[in-house]
Amino acid sequence: MGTFLMPSSTFGILLPQFPVVSLGRPRGQFHLILRGSSNRKRRNLLTGNWQCGPRIIAASNRDNFNDGFTDDEDGFKSRRYGKSEMKKDKLTEMRKALSEAKARQEALEKERDQLLQEFASSEAKQKEDADSIFLGKEVTVSELESDKSLLHQKLQETVEEKTALESKLVLTKQDAIELAVQVEKLAEIAFQQATSHVLEDAQLRVSAAETMAAESAFQIEDQIRKSTEGTISSIIEESRDAIKEALDVAENSREQAMKAIAAFTDSISSIDAISSVQSENIKLQGVARDLEAQLLVSKSEFNRMKLELQRAREQAGAAELRANNAERALLESQELRRENAMEQEEDIRSLLQKIREEAEERKKVLSKAFKDELESIKAAVDAAKETTQSRENAYMRRCEALQRSLKTSESALNMWRQRAEMAHSLLSKERSEKEDNEDDIYIVNGGRIDLLTDDDSQKWKLLSCGPRKEMPQWMARRIWSIRHRFPPRKADISKALNSNFKSLELPKPDKVWSIAQEKLREGDILVEHVMEKEVIEKKRKTLERALQRKTVQWQRTREETKLEPGTGTGREIVFQGFNWESWRRQWYQELALKAADLSQLGITAIWLPPPTESVAPQGYMPSDLYNLNSKYGSVEDLKSCIEEMHAHDLLALGDVVLNHRCAHKQSPNGVWNIFGGKLAWGPEAIVCDDPNFQGRGNPSSGDIFHAAPNVDHSQDFVRRDIKEWLNWLRNEIGYDGWRLDFVRGFSGTFVKEYIEVSHPAFAIGEYWDSMAYEHGNLSYNQDAHRQRIVNWINATGGTSSAFDVTTKGILHAALHGQYWRLIDPQGKPTGVMGWWPSRACTFIENHDTGSTQGHWPFPREKLAQGYAYILTHPGTPVIFYDHLYEFGMRDVLTEIMEARKRAGVHCRSSVKIYHANNEGYVARVGDTLVMKLGHFNWNPSKENQLDGSWQKFIDKGSDYQVWLRQ
Repeated sequence: MGTFLMPSSTFGILLPQFPVVSLGRPRGQFHLILRGSSNRKRRNLLTGNWQCGPRIIAASNRDNFNDGFTDDEDGFKSRRYGKSEMKKDKLTEMRKALSEAKARQEALEKERDQLLQEFASSEAKQKEDADSIFLGKEVTVSELESDKSLLHQKLQETVEEKTALESKLVLTKQDAIELAVQVEKLAEIAFQQATSHVLEDAQLRVSAAETMAAESAFQIEDQIRKSTEGTISSIIEESRDAIKEALDVAENSREQAMKAIAAFTDSISSIDAISSVQSENIKLQGVARDLEAQLLVSKSEFNRMKLELQRAREQAGAAELRANNAERALLESQELRRENAMEQEEDIRSLLQKIREEAEERKKVLSKAFKDELESIKAAVDAAKETTQSRENAYMRRCEALQRSLKTSESALNMWRQRAEMAHSLLSKERSEKEDNEDDIYIVNGGRIDLLTDDDSQKWKLLSCGPRKEMPQWMARRIWSIRHRFPPRKADISKALNSNFKSLELPKPDKVWSIAQEKLREGDILVEHVMEKEVIEKKRKTLERALQRKTVQWQRTREETKLEPGTGTGREIVFQGFNWESWRRQWYQELALKAADLSQLGITAIWLPPPTESVAPQGYMPSDLYNLNSKYGSVEDLKSCIEEMHAHDLLALGDVVLNHRCAHKQSPNGVWNIFGGKLAWGPEAIVCDDPNFQGRGNPSSGDIFHAAPNVDHSQDFVRRDIKEWLNWLRNEIGYDGWRLDFVRGFSGTFVKEYIEVSHPAFAIGEYWDSMAYEHGNLSYNQDAHRQRIVNWINATGGTSSAFDVTTKGILHAALHGQYWRLIDPQGKPTGVMGWWPSRACTFIENHDTGSTQGHWPFPREKLAQGYAYILTHPGTPVIFYDHLYEFGMRDVLTEIMEARKRAGVHCRSSVKIYHANNEGYVARVGDTLVMKLGHFNWNPSKENQLDGSWQKFIDKGSDYQVWLRQ
C-alpha cells in the first residue's frame, strides 16, 4: 500500500456540526477527491486494490471557524516551506490518525451491526404485531360467524318451537271446540230424550183421561138422549091417541047432544038417550082420568130421566175435574222437567264455561310460556348483540391502533424518505477523467457521508436507522485542522437523478391506509344487518313474484282469457275461505284483510260462505234469500269483502243453497211449509214426495234432503224467482260465480238454466255420493261413482264443474303404499280427472269432511302428498282455509303452486303415467313437469320414454319430488 501526503489545503470543505462517515469495503478502486486552496487545483492519488479495511475521512466544523481557518493557513505555510523531516513527521501523524480511524471504523461497524439487529428485531416485532392484529381480526370474524350461526340456529329453533306451539294451540282449540260441540250435542240429545219421554207419558195419560171422559160423557148423553126421546115420543103418541079418542068421543057426544037438542026441541024426549049421554060422559071422565094418570106416569118418568141426566152431568163434571187435575199434574210435571232441564243446561253451561276458562287459561299459560321463551330468546339475542358489539368495538379499537401504528410508521418512513431524497439530491459525485484513483470520498450535505456501494439493502438499513452519534471533540478539532470550507451544494436535479443512490421503495399511502378503507366482509356484519338483508330479500322476491304474475296476466292469450262457467280461465286455483267455525267471528272483515296475501300466493278465486239468513248459523239452512245479514257479517261487510277481492284480481264465488229452504210459518195443520220474506211461497213450492212437509208440487227430480222442505224446481214461478235472485247477487252484491250446495237434490238441467241466465265466471257443484267398498275396504274400480258425477255435469251441459270426490276417496287409500290405485286400466287417473279433467275440481278437505265436523278427514301426515298430487295435475285444485292458515303448510303450498305456475299446468293438461305400484307413482303432466310420489327410486334420466333436460324444483325425499323441463 503506498503512502501519500495529505495537506489540509487538499481536502474539500465538509459540512458543519455533523459527522461525515464513509463506510463499506470497495471491491474496485476507491476514489478520494482532494481539493486545494484553489478551486482549479486537484490532486488525485491512485494506488492498487486495497486489502485493508475501508478508509475513513471525517471532519467537523466548530463555532470558531475563522480562527481555525487562520491557524490552518499558517501551519500550511510553515510546512510548505519547511524541511522534509517535517513532512515525515506529518506522515507519521497521518498514519497514526488512519489507524485510529480504522479502530473507529470497526467500532462504528459494530454499532451498525447492533443497529441493524435492532432494526431487524423491530421489524420482526412490527410484523408480529401485525400478524397478531390480523389473527385477532380473523378470530373475531370467526367468533362473529359462529355467533351468527348459533343465533340463526336459535332463531330457527324458536321458529320451529313457535310453529309447534301454534299447532298445539290449534289442536287444543280444536279439541276444546270438539268437546264443547259434543257436550252440547249430548246435552241437547239428553234434554230432547228426557223431554220427549215426559211429554209422551203426559200426553198418553191426558189422552187416555180425555178419551175416558169423552166416552163416558158420550155414553151418558146417548143414554139420556135415547131414553128421553123414547119417553117423550111414547108420551106424545099416547097423548095424541088419547086426545084423538077424546075428540072422537066429544064429536060423538056433540052429535048426540045435537040429536038430543033436536029431539028436545022437537019435544021428543027419551030416557034412553039421556042415559046414553050420561054413560058417554062417564066414559069421557074415565078417559080423562086415564090420561091424567098417564101424564103423571110420564111426568115421573121425565123426573127420573132428569135425575139421571143430572147424575150424568155430575159424572162428566167429575171426569172433567179429573182431566183438569191430570192436565195440572202434567203442567206441573212439565214445569218440573223444565226446571230440571234448565238446571242440567245450566250445569252444562257452567261445565262448558269451565272448559272454556280452562282452555283460555291453558292458552294464556301457553301464551305466557311462549312470551317468556320469546323474551328469553330476545334477551339471548340482545346479549349476543352486546357481545357482538363489544367484539366489534374491540375489533374497531384494534383496527384504530393498527391504523395509528401504520400512520406513525408512515410518518417515520416519509421523514426518512425525505431525508434520503435530500441526500440523493445533495450527493457530490465527481470523478477525474485523467487519473483513475482507487479511493473516492463522497461528501454530502445533510449530516453524514455515505460510502457508495452496490449493497442497496445495507444502504436502506443505514438510512432507516437514522444519524450516528456525535463525533468526539478531539476528532472534530483534528478534522477542522485539515479543512477550510464547505463543498458546493448539489442542487442539480439531473445529477441527483443520475446518482447511484436509489430511493427507498416505501409503501404508498393508499396501500398503507387500505386496511382502514377495507370494506367489512359478510362475516363481520351484525345480526340486525343480516336480518334486514333477509327481509329485503324476501320483499324483493315477493315483488318479483307479483310482477311476474302481473306479466303473466297481461300475456294471457285470447283462449286463456275466455271465461267459461265450467272452467273459468282454465288456470284457476280456488281457495275455500272459511271453515265450520268461521261464523263465530266477523268473518267478512277478517277475510278481506287476507285478499292481498292470497293474491300474492297465486290464488285466483275465493269460495265465500253462504250469505243468506239461515236457521243454522253456518248458513246451510236458508230462510229469507234476500236477507244477507248473517252470522258472518252484515251485507255492507260482504260488499266490502267482495270489493277487496276484486281489487286484488280475485273471483268471489258465492255458496248458494238452491235445493231446500226453511219456512217461516206453520200451515193450519201445524206443518212448517209457509215461506216468508220477498219470496213468499206456499206448499206448492215443495215437492210432493217430501215425507215431512206435505208439499203440493211435483215429485222431486233428485234425492230428498230430510232436514228442510225440498224446493220444487219444476215450478215456473220458483225458477223465475231463483233466476232473479241469482242476477241480484251478481249485479247488486258483486259475486262472480257460484258454489252449488247439494246438487244431488235436483236435476242438472235446472242448474244449466240458472247458469245460462246468471252468467257466472265459474261454477262448482257439490255432488257427494258414497263410494264402492268390498269387505270393508275401498274397491279399486270406482267407475260407477265417478260416472254419477260425470252424468250430473253432462246434465248441466258442461256449464258447471263438480268436486272430484272420487279422487279424494282414492287418495285416502293410495297414499298409504297403494299408489297403484292412481291409474285405471286405460292408463289414466282414476277420478273424474281421468275422464273429464276440465270439469273436475280436485280437493283434499272442506268444511264438511274436515274442520270441527270431521265427517271424512284426510290423513294429516299425508296432506303434503295430497296437495302435491292435485296441484301438479289437471283440473281445478281447491285449497282449504285450515291447511293454509292453521296447519302451517303455507311454504309447502306456495312452493307447489309456484311449480304449477312455472310449468303452465291448467285444467286440460295431459297426463302420462309412467309408474304406479306399491313403491310409488311417477307421471308427466303436460310437457314441462314431472312429479313422483313415494320412495320409488326414480329420476328423469332413468326413463327412456322421457326426453329433454330436467331440473329438480322440489325435493321432499320419499314424500314427493317435482322436476321442471329446462
